[in-house]
Amino acid sequence: MPAKKAFPLRLDPALHDAVQRLADAELRSVNAEIEVLLREALARRGIKVARSEAPKRGRPPGVANQGGDDA
Repeated sequence: MPAKKAFPLRLDPALHDAVQRLADAELRSVNAEIEVLLREALARRGIKVARSEAPKRGRPPGVANQGGDDA
């Protein structure tokens, strides 16, 4: 998966505070909340943005008990 695009974003402090309160209420980070708000705004304008496939978390799939006996 390609890395997320990083860029500086300057916001009015009052706007940032409002987004922070909303993010806290939704148990999200400010960054995640901004992504949600942008997707919602684009959807209202008829623009659907596909979600990138998230990387798998945890151990990679494999054969059980690979390696040696730990007993």
